[in-house]
Amino acid sequence: MVKIHPDLTTSGAGEETSSPYLTTEQETFTIWMKSLVFNTNGCTVFNSKGKIIYRVDNYNSKSCREVYLMDLSGHVLFTLRRQKFGLFKTWEGYRSSSGTAESTTKLEYFRVKNNVFQIPDKDSSSSYRVIAGSCRNDEQYCYKMVTRGSSLAIEDHCGKLLAEVKRKQSRNGLKLGDDVLTMTVESQVDHSFIIGLVLAHSLINCIL
Repeated sequence: MVKIHPDLTTSGAGEETSSPYLTTEQETFTIWMKSLVFNTNGCTVFNSKGKIIYRVDNYNSKSCREVYLMDLSGHVLFTLRRQKFGLFKTWEGYRSSSGTAESTTKLEYFRVKNNVFQIPDKDSSSSYRVIAGSCRNDEQYCYKMVTRGSSLAIEDHCGKLLAEVKRKQSRNGLKLGDDVLTMTVESQVDHSFIIGLVLAHSLINCIL
């Protein structure tokens, strides 16, 4: 599994290769909470140059039990599935090995869980526990997502900021619609993993 901070990951042959999704410096992305397929439910992610790099197409469905994070060409990167563990809302994401939903395995995964006892209002904060891991080596990594008002911060287990999502502003400071967001990802972070967490957060809160 591509780790969040190291810039190298080990391939099956034992060679170290750079991940195409790993940031080399702080990067900014635009998230439009709409699909480009006839303006239906979903999500479209643009990089700072305006190029589409991720998309989710839910068509006329909302709050699906299974959602696919794809690249522009339609290759599946993560499959997100809704789970239910007692009173907690939980979504799990599994990385695809060859770009199809059928190739999704549970070898590399993340799990996002909210606390049903939290009752956040618009201006309060709430947190979500994230566990990511690989069954190849039994390693697990813990992260936290924290909402403060309309912004979402993703932190590692030490509280270091990895990414932040908030409403996008125009150059003159005016906030755009609720469905247009800015995602800032720090250096040496896998942005495909980050957008997977953002999608899970949206699904838990019935936004996507």
